[in-house]
Formats: sequence, structure tokens, C-alpha cells
Amino acid sequence: MATVPTGILDQLLDSLTHCFTPAVAEEVVNLRYDSQVQKKLDDLRHKANEGLLSASERKEYETFVEAVDFIAILQAKSRQLLHEKAAD
Repeated sequence: MATVPTGILDQLLDSLTHCFTPAVAEEVVNLRYDSQVQKKLDDLRHKANEGLLSASERKEYETFVEAVDFIAILQAKSRQLLHEKAAD
């Protein structure tokens, strides 16, 4: 996945999250990984820390990390939207 400058990503995600209803924003905030995904991520993290990832595992791990980061940003923006809606 190509790196997108943070300013552009912020603008894109602001536009996206402002389309959310409060119910959708709440769902995004409460999103959690299922146990199977969490186990795979933990296994890859452990192997990465030990320097034992194969090339394909490294690519998979990098993709996981980017996805987790993206979801975390989306969750933060959803929390911000909920806060703004509550203040209205």
C-alpha cells in the first residue's frame, strides 16, 4: 500500500466520516478484531520482533499494520464526530 501524505488522508477521512450517521460512527468506534485475526496478528508480531518473518509474512504483517493504523484513525475521527454531534 502506498503511503499517503497525512494532510491528504485527514481531508479524505474527514469528508468520509462527516457522511456517517451517529449509529455508523458508533459502530466504527466499537469495531474490534475477531480472535482469529488477533491471533494471526500476534503471531506475525512475535515473529517480526524475533526477526523470523519470511518475505511473504513480512508483506502480510506490513499490510496488517497499515490496516490497523487506518482503522485507528477512522475510529478517532468517528469519536470526534460523535463528540461534535453530542455538543449540537
